[in-house]
Amino acid sequence: MIEVNEILQTMQMIHEQHFDIRTITMGISLLSCKGATDKDTADAVYEKVTRLAKNLVPVGESLEQELGMPIVNKRISVTPVSMICGDNPALIAKALDEAAKTVGVNFIGGYGALMHKGSTRAEEVLLESMPEVFRDTQRLCGSVNVGSTRSGINMDAVRKMGHVIKRTAELTADSDGFGCAKIVVFSNAVEDNPFMAGAFHGPGEPECVVNVGVSGPGVVERALKAVHGKPFDILAETIKRTAFKITRVGELVAQEAAARLGVPYGIVDLSLAPTPARGDSVAYILQEMGLEKAGAPGTTAALAMLNDMVKKGGVMASSHVGGLSGAFIPVSEDIGMIESAEVGCLTLEKLEAMTCVCSVGLDMIAIPGDTSANTIAGIIADEAAIGMVNNKTTAVRVIPAPGKKAGDVVNFGGLFGYAPIMPVNSYGNDAFVERGGRIPAPLHSLRN
Repeated sequence: MIEVNEILQTMQMIHEQHFDIRTITMGISLLSCKGATDKDTADAVYEKVTRLAKNLVPVGESLEQELGMPIVNKRISVTPVSMICGDNPALIAKALDEAAKTVGVNFIGGYGALMHKGSTRAEEVLLESMPEVFRDTQRLCGSVNVGSTRSGINMDAVRKMGHVIKRTAELTADSDGFGCAKIVVFSNAVEDNPFMAGAFHGPGEPECVVNVGVSGPGVVERALKAVHGKPFDILAETIKRTAFKITRVGELVAQEAAARLGVPYGIVDLSLAPTPARGDSVAYILQEMGLEKAGAPGTTAALAMLNDMVKKGGVMASSHVGGLSGAFIPVSEDIGMIESAEVGCLTLEKLEAMTCVCSVGLDMIAIPGDTSANTIAGIIADEAAIGMVNNKTTAVRVIPAPGKKAGDVVNFGGLFGYAPIMPVNSYGNDAFVERGGRIPAPLHSLRN
């Protein structure tokens, strides 16, 4: 039961602390859409998505008005397209993009594949199509899972994704390689993630479901100002209580949205998802803990505590917490991260260390345009290894900006923000990446 004092606190969070519901995401299974040809499949996909999601945006907008709660994005996630496509997946990509436009959502995710243990012909074809697809579509996003704790790392897929990202950047050079912002490479991908660009509707999910992603870095930062200088146990308790309040609001919105749409309520993802706006930064939370800049010594420890307390507070507020749930550290989407990267306090190597304890991984990082495909693959492999060994979700979303070098700046606008080009280790790794095959799973994967 939501009490009056909770409502008053929520109103303060909205008006003073940048609190919002970042997304209502409808997950839709496309398994029933597979037809005799990709054209038949594409037609069925368009029909099903537009039929099930036709009221998603109106419901989101009505909830915004009734609750006085900003709901920034309305999105759709679908079954990984490699599970239903043949030799021409671009037809399905076009149908998904058109369906997203028709129903008015911001993004639709799922143009991807699960390749952590190997690949099929459909997955190979889909990867080949990705650069042109992300050049030619506006609202479509995709992801590829290349590793897991149980299966190891598919280095063939890792190598291919290095080339996919490189080619996508080249084909979208007129927007500084922005096509790459719509591609995520995962290890241990989750099936109920509502956040883009990595959202997809896993094969273990219902026919249709509603997942909600909340956000509130500004709320946490404001709460920590009230306990400035206090010991870590008080700091931790403050974060936990704040996460509880944030998640309670997400639970309310998720239940109400699901009821109005007539589909099951799936999960609340309680991730702290920043924006480029001041007062809405995960990096500023870390600075409020006592760091001069995000990236200074102690940053990984601070982020570890933040992530853990967010989860602990959230699970007490909702019976169905899922997705990624923790703290995101995207560089271009967080003004504090941007400022730290600009002065050299935050480096790619420090970010990699932070991904050991954050909720995802290397996210929205702009790198020099001349970075090789194999170097990108090496970055992906490193991050996948962190996820595999630590039994957590990790991801890579890097943007090799064509024609740009370290120290330059790219500006993607809106929630995608802007970012300084971060330098990348220039020593070669070709012989390592081109070995192919699969890195075996760690010993602790044997749990049966």
